[in-house]
Amino acid sequence: MDIGVRLLRTAMAEVVPAGTRPPGYSRIVPPDWREAGATERVVEDRMVALERNGGRLLVERLRLEWRPGTPVPAPSGRLVFRPVRDTEEILALMTLVLDGTLDAHSRDDLTRMSPREAAVRHYEDELAHYRSPRDWWRIATLPDGEPVGFVTPARNDYNPIIGYLAVLPAHRGNGYIDDILAEGTRILIAQGVPRIRAATDLGNTPMANAFERAGYVNFERTINMAWI
Repeated sequence: MDIGVRLLRTAMAEVVPAGTRPPGYSRIVPPDWREAGATERVVEDRMVALERNGGRLLVERLRLEWRPGTPVPAPSGRLVFRPVRDTEEILALMTLVLDGTLDAHSRDDLTRMSPREAAVRHYEDELAHYRSPRDWWRIATLPDGEPVGFVTPARNDYNPIIGYLAVLPAHRGNGYIDDILAEGTRILIAQGVPRIRAATDLGNTPMANAFERAGYVNFERTINMAWI
């Protein structure tokens, strides 16, 4: 352990400029890593080495996968889905859903920037780089046109994904998340994809439960650590 701590400290001193925040740490681990003694020790030893160098656990995330043959519910009729009109519309909705968010990365961003700035950063760092048509993105509304939430089914550099899935604060607790996730899943299935990947925080219970109800399987986890 002492060697690992010194190795990390030496490497960071060489590559991270003095006075700047080190980049985050991410490690993919098995979904049952705490239940396998050898795996648990490997993961925890690295976490301890990072903690001794000032890092802290930011979040543990579930990596999820929908597989062909998994049933998808038909539209319930409660919501209407339409394409996103423009970048400003999706940014405005992304800003609104940060109110009360359970996402650890978003909550961390909000300690250093405004909700609008956090939304723009998320958009520019992730959504703007998707390789798929933005015509796939959907705004969910009530029959009268009032927005309820949104989903951005997409392709990144690796897989078809549910990139961003959210319900606006005023409409949480009504089960709309299931309708919105199902719509995003149907859009990708229509493209003949071999699988759909997604991720959410272990502690974001409502979102994790929605993916489980939709038949998504937790096939891996990710440990994310950060420096304050």
